[in-house]
Amino acid sequence: MRSQTATLLLSLVPIFLLLTNTNAQLRTGFYSTSCPNVESLVRAAVQTKFQQTFVTAPATLRLFFHDCLVRGCDASIIIASPNGQAEKDHPDNLSLAGDGFDTVVRAKVAVEAQCRNTVSCADILALATRDVVNLAGGSFYQVELGRRDGRVSTIASVQRILPGPGNTMDQLIATFSRFGLDVTDLVALSGAHSLGFSHCSRFAKRIYNFSPRSRIDPALNPQYALQLRQMCPINVDPRIAINMDPVTPRTFDNAYYRNLQGGRGLFSSDQVLFTDSRSRPIVDRFASSAAAFNQAFGVAMTKLGRVGVLTGNRGEIRMDCTRPN
Repeated sequence: MRSQTATLLLSLVPIFLLLTNTNAQLRTGFYSTSCPNVESLVRAAVQTKFQQTFVTAPATLRLFFHDCLVRGCDASIIIASPNGQAEKDHPDNLSLAGDGFDTVVRAKVAVEAQCRNTVSCADILALATRDVVNLAGGSFYQVELGRRDGRVSTIASVQRILPGPGNTMDQLIATFSRFGLDVTDLVALSGAHSLGFSHCSRFAKRIYNFSPRSRIDPALNPQYALQLRQMCPINVDPRIAINMDPVTPRTFDNAYYRNLQGGRGLFSSDQVLFTDSRSRPIVDRFASSAAAFNQAFGVAMTKLGRVGVLTGNRGEIRMDCTRPN
C-alpha cells in the first residue's frame, strides 16, 4: 500500500508543478522600469504582421494555447530542433501556421533592439496573443508578465496532452481541470474557434462515417453538414481548410456560440459544449452577451497564462526565440 501511495504521488508531481509557482511573480507592469515600451513595441510588430496577413491572428492565438498546455507558458513550442524532436514537430503541432511563429520572432527582434536580453519570448507570445485578439475585434485585456523561457522542448512531452476535435465533455473537463481551469474557462477559451480554420480530415468522420446508424452526426445542422460535404468531398486535397466559424470567420466575436446553438460547431468538441447540460447555460449566456464572453475570455486567458510559468531565476531570457541560449 505504501509503495502504491508513493507511486500515485509521484505521478501527480508533473501536474502539481504546472499548477504551482504560477502567478506568484507575474504582474502587469513587470517591465515598467527595465523595458517600459515593451507593450507598444510588441503591438507595433504584431499590427504590421496582421496587416500583411489575417492568418496572423488565429495562428498566434493557437500557438499560445499549444505552448501553455505543454510544459507551461515558457515558449518551448517555438524552439526548433535540428533532428525534428521538439514540441513543434509532434503530429498535433504540425498544423500550427508559420505566421504565429513569425509574429513572435518579429516582435522579439523589435524588443531586443531597445531592451536587450530583458523580455522573454514567453511574455512576448502572451502579449502578441492579446494583441491579435484585439486587432481581430476582441476586447483588450491586461496581460500579466514576468515569465521566463524554458530550455527544454521535446516531442514526447506533447503526447496525449492537447484536447482533440473528437473529445467528449468528460475528456475536455478532465484536460482543462488539470491546469486549474473550470467549465466556464473551458467554454470561454473554446471561443478562440471564432477564428481560424481546420483541415477536412479533422472532422470528416462527422459528415461521412459517424456511426453505423447515422453517417452524419445528428448533432450537426443538416444543411451545414451538406455544406461541409460540398467543401470537403471524399478524397479532398488534404491542404483544403474550412473556417471554424462559418458566419464571421475574420472577426473575434460571440457568433461562435450562436453557431453552437444552431448545430454549426465544426468539431464534436465544439458542439458538445451546447449539447451537454453542464456547459449549455454558459454557451447560451455568451451567445446572448458579447460583453459576458469577452470578460470571461480575458479571465480565462489570464488563468491559462499562469500555467507552469518559470519565474525568478528559473529558465532564461532567450536571445533567439527558436533556440536556447
